[in-house]
Amino acid sequence: MSEHSSQITGIQAAFMQFDRRAEKVSLDILTQTFVDAEPLFIQLSSKNNQVLYGRRGTGKTHALKFLAETIAKNGDVPLYIDLRTVGSNGSIYSDPTRPLAERAARLITDVLEALEAELFNLAVEQVEKALNPEQITIRLDDLRTAVSSVQVRGTVEKQEATKNALNGGAETNASLTISKNEGAGFNFSAKATEQSSATQEGSLKQTGQMTISLDFGTLQSALSGLITVIGNPRIWLLIDEWSEIPLDLQPFLADLLRRTVLPQERIIVKIAAIEHRSHFAVWKERADFIGIEIGADMTADINLDDFVVYDVDQTRAIRFFSNLIYRHYKVSDKATEQVDSPDALISEAFTQSGVFQEFVRAVEGVPRDALNLAATVARIAYGRRISIDDVRRAAREWYQQDKMSATKSNPRLAHALSFIISEVIENRRTRAFLFPSGSSKQEIDYLYDARLLHILKKSISSNDEPGKRYDVYKIDYGCYVDLITTSKAPQGLLAGDDSTPFVDVPPDDYRSIRRAILRPEDLRKALSAEGEGGPTS
Repeated sequence: MSEHSSQITGIQAAFMQFDRRAEKVSLDILTQTFVDAEPLFIQLSSKNNQVLYGRRGTGKTHALKFLAETIAKNGDVPLYIDLRTVGSNGSIYSDPTRPLAERAARLITDVLEALEAELFNLAVEQVEKALNPEQITIRLDDLRTAVSSVQVRGTVEKQEATKNALNGGAETNASLTISKNEGAGFNFSAKATEQSSATQEGSLKQTGQMTISLDFGTLQSALSGLITVIGNPRIWLLIDEWSEIPLDLQPFLADLLRRTVLPQERIIVKIAAIEHRSHFAVWKERADFIGIEIGADMTADINLDDFVVYDVDQTRAIRFFSNLIYRHYKVSDKATEQVDSPDALISEAFTQSGVFQEFVRAVEGVPRDALNLAATVARIAYGRRISIDDVRRAAREWYQQDKMSATKSNPRLAHALSFIISEVIENRRTRAFLFPSGSSKQEIDYLYDARLLHILKKSISSNDEPGKRYDVYKIDYGCYVDLITTSKAPQGLLAGDDSTPFVDVPPDDYRSIRRAILRPEDLRKALSAEGEGGPTS
């Protein structure tokens, strides 16, 4: 093998060994591989309480951990909490057979205990240099007492298992009341009535009323007192994987943060979440609410889905992903001194710059998909430079093997995607479509979360309907390539000839997009027809 061929295979071996999840690598590697899509880090490092939105794979965890490393070097204190790992039994939160009050209390207690553990470690570090170390011990005890004061009260009746299930129904009511009287605390009530019998031995039947008791005032005072005696450091509370918490519990956890943590002058809170899977507040009568009011209590001005989309800003997207691939290459054991810049790496790995440009289009602005696609395309092209056909084959393979898994387990999603493909690509001859802004359609949200759909632009108007606002969605690049060789191929739109195995994936054209409005009622009718055994289009 020639020296040049060895160089190419070394680069491709590095591509195939890229670390693709931030939680799997050391902080040192995270720091070296972080790429800032300016002005992302400027916004994220502000001293404002913020929600950081972004779908899976867009780099939320990476950004938070890089932020933690940076602020620690500046003398502040980062406290990182991953909500997937809090508590001893996270399945309790999602167990629908348990009362809402019990699930909420368990979640609140687990999060408070995780916060207490982080503050305990911080306090221990300060004991030796503290003038009054006994005060730290006292404040830690106060916090421990406040955390352990969370209680669930109510009637629990044990019921023996039976073999025959009875038909029945369920009624659930939930409310949260906060008294303004001094010393009053958190009073959450949930009433549940069940008529169906248990199907497993030892199951519970809930009757009567269950309440959570938590004194916000005592908890806030204990927290403030501990921060004071350990020297008033500026603490950055970084909460990751917010959307892993069940939607019905999120407002109660948010309310806990609003009443105990957000008022702390020396604590800055950053929450990483998936927008369509987040529910920060429940609104009640007279503008009262439970949770966090986005825009007032916290801002949500960062969405990673908007930063490096090729069709939004081609130059920034190409620069970002070339740096991303290069930095991951440089920390691998395959890196060589000859490849000393992003441009050198792209020139060595790809047949021409246009091929890498196609690669950037194919990853649809998602960094983790870029790392996965780099591994796939390196395997396909192993031993030679990557061509445009390799990129498209890899995109189709990644789409079929990974992204389509979301629809394989959910027939309704599969029907929704099939209808969109038929309606948008076949009938309307475009890769993108308009969907009314603010319209709630679960299937669209799920397809977006699964990265089968991508948002190209938000809140635009249609020439045909002035005054109405729409979000522009586009179908995933891999999905489009997958359709080219099928009967659903939009023959009248794509450029190319019979001599090539792939034809060009068209860039998004706003003139054609504006003629492709997908209405919620059309999708609803298609899904209803499919549910009745009829066609989807």
